[in-house]
Amino acid sequence: MTDAILETRDLTVRFGGQVAVDHVSCAFSAGQLTAIVGPNGAGKTTYFNLISGQIRATAGSVFLHGRDITRLPVAERTARGIGRAFQLTNLFPNLSVLENVRLVVQSRRNTGFRLLVMAESQTEITEAALDVLKRVRLDHLAGQTVSELAHGNQRKLEVALLIALDPQVYMFDEPTAGMSVDEAPVVLDLIAELKADTSRTILLVEHKMDVIRSLADRIIVLHNGALAADGAPAEVMASDVVQEAYLGKELTDV
Repeated sequence: MTDAILETRDLTVRFGGQVAVDHVSCAFSAGQLTAIVGPNGAGKTTYFNLISGQIRATAGSVFLHGRDITRLPVAERTARGIGRAFQLTNLFPNLSVLENVRLVVQSRRNTGFRLLVMAESQTEITEAALDVLKRVRLDHLAGQTVSELAHGNQRKLEVALLIALDPQVYMFDEPTAGMSVDEAPVVLDLIAELKADTSRTILLVEHKMDVIRSLADRIIVLHNGALAADGAPAEVMASDVVQEAYLGKELTDV
């Protein structure tokens, strides 16, 4: 793909003698939500870690807007437009929900932690943070300390922080894990809303096939660290090899 926003070329990582991600080459375009699926231990989260910079590749490359970012640290990749929900979790667990989001908005606007920022700017930052909290239905908990939040609300805050970061590439690793049936739709609706912005790219690791059916434009399947399938959801889901060997019976049961 020449129009790829994000691309991995022969991306590989080994831990001792084990190959966790094995020469995975994929390109991801703007306006596309790609679901990354596979059995436990397939390499999905490790692949995410390689893209976002949590771990270093043994071989291969990661490109963002055509530029090689393979050796860049997490902070630099974030500054260039890659946002991953979990990397922002509990940014400051002893601060309030609002303060956490304010810090991300402040960082995004390059105001840093300077003490002489005008009061008007501080007001604008607070209003922007509150707007984000309203989107994730957490504005009523703005004053609560993050460490005291219920698990479902912590997951919502992860999404709020990612939205406040406003990245070019959104990376969600099982965003509804541990959430109740009532809580999950809020996060899924937000992802659908983000998807409507065709200038952004979204990667989603998810086990729930109903979620994948409703959101994904494309599915890639990893197995033993290698790319096993890549295509439109209907095509991938219809593959006997994928259903039986990589995703089990879940695809046919839901």
